[in-house]
Amino acid sequence: MITLSNVELRRGIKVLLDDAELVVHPGQHIGIIGGNGTGKSSLFKLLLGQIAPDAGDLFIPANWRIAHMAQELANSEHSAVDYVLDGDPHVRAIEKAIEQALLNEDNDRLAVEYEKLDAANGFDARYRAEQLLHGLGFDQSEVNRPVNSFSGGWRIRLNLAQALMSPSDLMLLDEPTNHLDLDATLWLEQWLKNYPGTLLIISHDRDFIDNVVERIVHLEHQKTNCYKGNYSTFERVRGERLALQQASFEKQQKRRKEVEGFIARFRAKASKAKQAQSRVKELQRMEEIAPAHIDSPFNFDFPIPKKAHSALVNISQADLGYGDKQILTEVNFDLQPGTRIGLLGPNGAGKSTLIGSLTGDLDLLDGKRVYGENVKVGYFAQHQLEVLDLQASAFLHIQRISPKSTEQSIRNFLGGFDFHGDKALEPIKDFSGGEKARVALALIVWQKPNLLLLDEPTNHLDLEMRQALTMALQGYEGALVVISHDRHLLRNTVDEFYLVANGSVDEFDGDLKDYQQWLKNYNRVPDEISIAEPVADTVDNSLSSAEKKLQRQQSAEARKKLSPLTKKSKKLENEIEKMQAELGKIETLLADAEIYSESKKSQLKEQLEIQAKVKKSIAEKEEIWFDIQQEIEQLS
Repeated sequence: MITLSNVELRRGIKVLLDDAELVVHPGQHIGIIGGNGTGKSSLFKLLLGQIAPDAGDLFIPANWRIAHMAQELANSEHSAVDYVLDGDPHVRAIEKAIEQALLNEDNDRLAVEYEKLDAANGFDARYRAEQLLHGLGFDQSEVNRPVNSFSGGWRIRLNLAQALMSPSDLMLLDEPTNHLDLDATLWLEQWLKNYPGTLLIISHDRDFIDNVVERIVHLEHQKTNCYKGNYSTFERVRGERLALQQASFEKQQKRRKEVEGFIARFRAKASKAKQAQSRVKELQRMEEIAPAHIDSPFNFDFPIPKKAHSALVNISQADLGYGDKQILTEVNFDLQPGTRIGLLGPNGAGKSTLIGSLTGDLDLLDGKRVYGENVKVGYFAQHQLEVLDLQASAFLHIQRISPKSTEQSIRNFLGGFDFHGDKALEPIKDFSGGEKARVALALIVWQKPNLLLLDEPTNHLDLEMRQALTMALQGYEGALVVISHDRHLLRNTVDEFYLVANGSVDEFDGDLKDYQQWLKNYNRVPDEISIAEPVADTVDNSLSSAEKKLQRQQSAEARKKLSPLTKKSKKLENEIEKMQAELGKIETLLADAEIYSESKKSQLKEQLEIQAKVKKSIAEKEEIWFDIQQEIEQLS
């Protein structure tokens, strides 16, 4: 197990930990939380041996293998899959030894190394690496792309995949969901639940922590305060303690009233019984845990926006995409005042394309887009951070928008985002990602938009800032469209969901649990697809005779297209199965030490060549099969 005894840790003159104690037992999954600058990342560096404690003792079993997610951007000319495979240095070393043995024609060494590779599960290492890439949102066509050809966010995903590939007894993950969408977050969550080793996670995604960890370590006041249970349990326990402090009572009551008001407003507006019921329960839980955040450094509200009496934005019969690439077709999307929508859908399905088309950043490929008379858009996306003036302060950013505003009013406003005193006047070039995100959000709030379009607004934000944003959005009176992998924020700020998938945008009749089930079905690869089942003639009785006839014709046409694809898929499966059996025979032969004798040198060479050809053929056929499955899913 890991033990910290009387540990002191400093960063310059700042004391991060003082006389800290911590015991981590094998197999525990622990969430590390705390405000910015409390020492979470420094604790990880301590465990990795990158820094030493200034006082006290740290013990980690010497034989423990440690995997961690690198924070710097991956920089390599290697392919994505090779970069992930590098996460298992033991297998990589064996592969190099095999190459050398083949060059030296050292058959005895070759036999030994093949045994090592088998013991290390190295024969299926590439397959496992590709599965990790698929789970984190990479397409099969991207696995052989050079690492340097990916954007920064995708390179961070590669770092995560490499960490997951590493055989480990202890895994350290620092903000693993920061650059993931909801689909990849759900996949990672399930993967980590099944991780058998000791897991320490720094994360600001409360649902993610809730579902993965069994214990919380809260860094506060230079101590490591431990709580049994997940993050929700920690909130309740800490909230009960803080609620007893008389000085906090007034602020606590104010927060409770805000949540109660939002519950009442939601009940009056909710039209879907199932979603309304789950939503009210979640909001009531928020009311219970409100005291846990009464000492938050963040406290801001959206000012009342300018009233609009007609549609803010209307997109009709529109095709959306980039340049000549069409992503969404025949989109009809109408945003009325007070609408609150969460966008769901697989990675790359077009959620950001829809928001970009609503803002006007993207031209429509076809169709119409009409803005209302009084619409004022507040738009947050990750590229908003890139267009901030790094030499300007948070104060100057606001002052440029409103030169007539008083210095005190701007300072008071920025204080709600925890930019106090000199911090509000510092150039933002040295700010962290979270601080820059707060500046970008502050600029949006200041401008009083009546339409908010938010694309992953919680990236880089810590738990307290996410909670403050959630509370502020609950009180926001304008229209809202949000994409987020933060399920807590989605559940507590939107009234309805729209699904962006398969080239269309449709209202989603369900909640986030229903979407998680939808996603499982969407990603499921069927063993054998029945021609009749996916496109059965489900005819709505409310349709006219002509409409029913058209629907039956469309179903028949879909079945006609599915039939040859299904047959081709089955044929490929049989061919792959035969080649797998052939490969198994070859590998059984290669596992026999006798074949590495001098007298069977030519036979060994022949079998190795056949092995390489069969593996290549299997990979090629599997790629064709994968493409066919995607076509079948789209038709289904």
